[in-house]
Amino acid sequence: MTLIERLITIGMVILGTVATRLLPFLVFPADKPTPKYIQYLGKKLPSAALGLLVIYCFKDVRLFIGTHGIPELISVAMIIALHIWKRQMLISIAGGTIIYMLLVQFVFLPN
Repeated sequence: MTLIERLITIGMVILGTVATRLLPFLVFPADKPTPKYIQYLGKKLPSAALGLLVIYCFKDVRLFIGTHGIPELISVAMIIALHIWKRQMLISIAGGTIIYMLLVQFVFLPN
């Protein structure tokens, strides 16, 4: 990739990022009420996105091969326990991720 191509790529990324950040403020200005369907999506989409992420995380787990999904189940249990204990999303996610990485790197080694 030449220097010009790199600069064009960086410029397009910057333009895309700014446009996606600026667009909601242009479409839904502060002096007008937010449409009902946008309010509905704001309430429902976070739960739907989390559900989608959970499904995505478990899509490649094979219950009849290898570790049978044990590291994944332990990590999910750790996330749930941390979230019940601390009620901090970042602590829950980071704790579960760290436990999962430790389990797959040091405990459940691939054959």
